[in-house]
Amino acid sequence: MGLTEQVQQDMVAAMKARSELRLSTLRMAKAALKNREIELRHPLDDAEAQQVFASLLKQRDEAALQFAAGGRPELAAKEREEIAILESYLPRALSVAEIEAVVREAIAETGASSARDMGKAMKAAMARFQANQQRVDGKQVSESVKRLLAPAG
Repeated sequence: MGLTEQVQQDMVAAMKARSELRLSTLRMAKAALKNREIELRHPLDDAEAQQVFASLLKQRDEAALQFAAGGRPELAAKEREEIAILESYLPRALSVAEIEAVVREAIAETGASSARDMGKAMKAAMARFQANQQRVDGKQVSESVKRLLAPAG
């Protein structure tokens, strides 16, 4: 069963359980999936659906930070609860150590040796993560590449 079908089934279950937050989060996800499907003009495969979920996660995370900074902890908490629901549809996010290991491989593969080669290393690392369908935060990958390519000193 695809991710889109899973969302539909879970929406029905959330309606029956009268779980308002879960239902509203899944409705929002379904709308985003449908919009992306219309945009691409074909049904989404699981990889494309996961990209939509990753985008929704990033939006929720940024919103939670803004609400927390703006003194609205109740809204930040709601965003975090939505994040937990959305994360259940994605593979486990990699740890910093796991990201760094893949980045080291990508640097060795591309022969990157300085900050000028950051683009090559980033491209190779992100390609590895996508090929293995692993979920990573691009910002963490970028920080790892910068740290590993920084001149020792």
